[in-house]
Amino acid sequence: MFGIIISNENRGEYRYFIENEEDISKNGLRSWLYKTFCVSNALANSQSIKDRIMLEYVPSGQEYLQAIIEAMKENRVLNITHYNYWKGQEYNFDVQPYCVKLFRQRWYLIGRSTYTYFYEQGPRIYSLDRLRHVHVKEETFDMPKDWDAKDYFAGCYGIIAGQNKEIEPIKLKVSAGQANYIRDLPMHESQKEIERNDEYSIFTYQMRNTFDLLQELLWNGGDVEVLEPAALRKDMANMVKRMWDKYKND
Repeated sequence: MFGIIISNENRGEYRYFIENEEDISKNGLRSWLYKTFCVSNALANSQSIKDRIMLEYVPSGQEYLQAIIEAMKENRVLNITHYNYWKGQEYNFDVQPYCVKLFRQRWYLIGRSTYTYFYEQGPRIYSLDRLRHVHVKEETFDMPKDWDAKDYFAGCYGIIAGQNKEIEPIKLKVSAGQANYIRDLPMHESQKEIERNDEYSIFTYQMRNTFDLLQELLWNGGDVEVLEPAALRKDMANMVKRMWDKYKND
């Protein structure tokens, strides 16, 4: 089920070990499946206390995720109807499914429209909870050999790829209390703690300045201060000012 390789030490009976244990510990699909299965198994055996186990609801992905994954396996084109929040309209078009990603209770499809104008602009991101229709077509496509999902989201926090943004050094000053949480659950794989004392810690990253990152930094409130780069610090200051303008007269 998980591609786990069980091997024998050949030094006696019942001496088995997991040959690819490192793969399970990595932050990949196999690790996610294994951990999800462990949690599901624990929940299935806890029906007697089900009213004492509170879960987060994932609203999207249940209806269309399997069809999208099956299309990805065979490189088949999808016909989708997508609802645009900003324009308040539905659009029907064909898309080449490149990958799917889960972020903050939502599944997203990263795909490339087959229409020439949009195709040339590269892959786009579609939230599955805004899909109104998905149909797997007989038509197939060639997956670009130079496209890699991990590279596409390199240096990104969240679902916004930010290909128009350069990966740059980011330095954050975090209060000692909040630093405990960031230390245990890193914001990004590039996270490093370069300074620590009783009052604060300094964390560095190699990331892109995207809207998702700004939202995450704002979520931490006054416990996080952007030290570098100046552009990200200015973006944070502008967002805080916009918030302050809404409340300053109260």
